[in-house]
Amino acid sequence: MVFATGLGAAALLAALVGVAVGASPIAPADLIAALLHRGGGTAQEIVWSLRLPRVVLGFVVGGVLAAAGAALQALVRNPLADPYLLGISGGAGLGAVLALTAGLVSAWVLPAAAFAGALAATLVVYRLALVAGGALDSRVLLLAGVVVGAFAGAIVLGLLSVSEATRLKTATLWLMGGLGGVGWPGILALAVYSAPALAMLMAEARALNLLALGEEAALHLGADVARTKRRVYLAASLLTAASVAAAGIIGFVGLVIPHAIRLVRGHDHRALLPAAFVLGGTYLVVADALARTTFAPLELPVGVVTAVVGVPIFAVLLRRWTGRSSS
Repeated sequence: MVFATGLGAAALLAALVGVAVGASPIAPADLIAALLHRGGGTAQEIVWSLRLPRVVLGFVVGGVLAAAGAALQALVRNPLADPYLLGISGGAGLGAVLALTAGLVSAWVLPAAAFAGALAATLVVYRLALVAGGALDSRVLLLAGVVVGAFAGAIVLGLLSVSEATRLKTATLWLMGGLGGVGWPGILALAVYSAPALAMLMAEARALNLLALGEEAALHLGADVARTKRRVYLAASLLTAASVAAAGIIGFVGLVIPHAIRLVRGHDHRALLPAAFVLGGTYLVVADALARTTFAPLELPVGVVTAVVGVPIFAVLLRRWTGRSSS
């Protein structure tokens, strides 16, 4: 209960900070008035049209990436697995870059192209990971994801190398990840795509606990291993595809956050998945606030911030995790 209350308080504080800071900081009194629709003016326009949608988008994207990362780590039984290791982000990036290099920069076309690319990569990886008898081999799944991601990345680099300067810059910034330019309709679309997949993951929480013990042990304990693996992979892939389509490629959230939760709350996915969602969303909102303020009025891609902050955090978590495992 204390942990859940602390997570909720941290998420609320991060949201308030994310709305208040930026190139034009908003004082606390003006922020409260704007949130309550009192007084109108520039502050209210900034809050409701620009910053609040950005904070909500960051929270949802960070949340689904962290939840997907936690589930995939259990699925492949590899603590280094994350949503981008399975080739999904590579496919999404390829779809987006194909649209950008073709001059299709519409706010509707770009996310659709990224989502289509992610789904195509998901299907290819899934087919490669099916072994004799139609069983989904987790080890092959991981290797297939790396291969497909590398293949998509090579094509992306080739396309960028022959693109015009303007399109090259646009594509590069998108690949770095960012939360700007997505309004309430885009957030609604992300929620529609993400909610069913997130519910599917939550429903498989107990099965993921059994799967973490090993496939043979899970079978003896009554788990439908093949069904669980298919549903978890599908749900995590849809979550990753939707987040990449909305915000570009943002790394380290799905890798770092699940480990942080496990150190505090253990490995029970019934608590791990919702906690990872909240902490992942909070982490990305804070990272975006740093991206907007560190070099204001210039803005860093949020994917750069999550990587710069995430690498040392993961190093500390890894040291603590290996120290705890050896003791």
